[in-house]
Amino acid sequence: MAKFSDELDRTFSALGDPTRRAIVSRLCEGPASVGELSEPFDIALPTLLKHVRVLERSGLISSEKVGRIRTCRIEKGALHASDEWLRQHISLWEKRLDRMEGHIKRMKEGN
Repeated sequence: MAKFSDELDRTFSALGDPTRRAIVSRLCEGPASVGELSEPFDIALPTLLKHVRVLERSGLISSEKVGRIRTCRIEKGALHASDEWLRQHISLWEKRLDRMEGHIKRMKEGN
């Protein structure tokens, strides 16, 4: 997974903020303008645009400006590397927990 290190760093850093996670969740429903994205938040538009730029740099979203409207959309496949990384680690921990459970069971049976 070392080849994904920079990509994972950018993804997890971008998703480390609750506002950006909310934006990504909203965009999973479909494209939205920056104005639509700003509605649930009590933040100034320039602040929201900073969040959008962080998400764009991470590769999670893209945006396109037509006239005065900037529309954002989720990038398909943007979470694949992080999903793969998480699944590998979940699998490792599940195996460890299964081994520990087996060990505890054997210890109880031995008493």
